[in-house]
Amino acid sequence: MRPHVVAQLAISLDGVTSGFDVDLARFYALATLWQEDVTLIDADTIVAQENEVRAAPRRGSRADGPVLAVVDDRARVHTWDALRELGYWSDVLALYADLTPARPPDATTRELVTGYEEVDLLEILTVLGRRGVRTVRVDSPALVSACLDEELLDELALLVHPIRIGGEPWYDPHRLHLQHAGTEVFRDGVIWIRYCVST
Repeated sequence: MRPHVVAQLAISLDGVTSGFDVDLARFYALATLWQEDVTLIDADTIVAQENEVRAAPRRGSRADGPVLAVVDDRARVHTWDALRELGYWSDVLALYADLTPARPPDATTRELVTGYEEVDLLEILTVLGRRGVRTVRVDSPALVSACLDEELLDELALLVHPIRIGGEPWYDPHRLHLQHAGTEVFRDGVIWIRYCVST
């Protein structure tokens, strides 16, 4: 049985996920609601922040924190030790495919290999479920879209900011099948809307 899969995105009124300021403290405070066992993220998100990750203080792994699992079919992430030591996660897990380039023979990062050219998200979730993982929180727009496409997402929270950006929305709203589960409005006009995803 696969874990419960949840996602939270910060978006503008027109559905764009970048180009505006997000209160990250509030974003991640709200995300603690789910107390995930695994945080699932894509390599693009990590690679875009590698300089910041390298420069960040090393506080050590957090024993009671979730595992950070990174979908990295092209083996582009090189900051595994730094990620592990940031103080947010208990450990890191590299998610590779059969055709992922070879890693250094002395690599110490745990790996899970699924799929041929690309990581197989369903198989990843199935394996994690067998290992006792109950909740996975997806933490990047591309992966949220992929999980929706593959009908793997159970719950979606949108932190909607009162601003129009103009640009490509993160997902085609006509393809979403959502059941409203709750709304909270903050003083600055940001609205937190939670949905159950129906297939």
